[in-house]
Amino acid sequence: MIRFENDYSEGVHEQILNRLIETNQEQTTGYGTDEYCEKARFYIKKACQAEHADVHFLVGGTQTNTTLIASILRPYQGVISATTGHIATMETGAIEATGHKILTLPSDNGKITASQVKELCSAHLESPAAIHTVQPGLVYISNPTENGTNYTKAELEELSQVCGHFNIPLMMDGARLGYALAAPNNDLSLPDIARFCDVFYIGGTKIGALFGEAAVITNDNLKKDFRYMIKQKGGMLAKGRLLGIQFETLFKENLYEDISNHAVELAMKIREGFIQKGFKLRYDSMSNQQFPILPQEALEKLNEKYSFAFWEKLDSSHTVVRICTSWATKKEHVEELVADIMKL
Repeated sequence: MIRFENDYSEGVHEQILNRLIETNQEQTTGYGTDEYCEKARFYIKKACQAEHADVHFLVGGTQTNTTLIASILRPYQGVISATTGHIATMETGAIEATGHKILTLPSDNGKITASQVKELCSAHLESPAAIHTVQPGLVYISNPTENGTNYTKAELEELSQVCGHFNIPLMMDGARLGYALAAPNNDLSLPDIARFCDVFYIGGTKIGALFGEAAVITNDNLKKDFRYMIKQKGGMLAKGRLLGIQFETLFKENLYEDISNHAVELAMKIREGFIQKGFKLRYDSMSNQQFPILPQEALEKLNEKYSFAFWEKLDSSHTVVRICTSWATKKEHVEELVADIMKL
């Protein structure tokens, strides 16, 4: 069985594994205070052109989202998200468990717009019952989105301006950020994201690391005592150097960019294969996630050899599946899949 259902099936990139082995017997301080974490912070801030940023390493995506959001919001505030947002659909109520409501906005492609945020915030401020309702306190987006779509520079700048107008932070979930940056239609850079977002994170778990995410805080008002929150929310690793070594390796010589490009290049081959054969795609995704609409017969045939993630039942005879490539996807597996698509 050749697996395409997610981008975290494999273990860790070989270069990172070798560095972990090489440094295995070293003794360092713990909890992210070691020299490897410091080097990783240096390389990340350099890549983001954000020397003023604080960089923290956490063990996983859910811990990062929960910790960041809980640290930013007051008890009476909620976080704005697309209905399809990861925090609203795939984190088992982690945000609600911290006592904060998710204020969802409708979205078919996974993105929310500046005008939607403006309308929601204005409606709250202008409501005579405002004090009886949850106050918007943060805007959450992910790039790429759950549906594989990615934000443009203009869209992110507009969101940033609206957030600034209402004095609420803008947060980007970057669990798959490398794949968004590698998309053929992308016009955003890490420095752009650091400039427009108050906080974001760079995902490692899904892009070459064994585990871990790097949270980048650019808004000075959000920096104070964040390490206390990491510890309290279970996101701090005692052997913190394991995270530092991984992110140092990913960013020292552009490994993060290279392996993200690899995944997206292969995803585009799969995308073109489905299009060439006449299949429609549920979302216009240019990232490592593709969402073909498959008739039952075609799905059953492909499932004999490949595993995909079920996404939604479109109608009685058509199913949308998610096909993921990753940093470790083999070119020959993609070529084999495309050849089998052509035979359908």
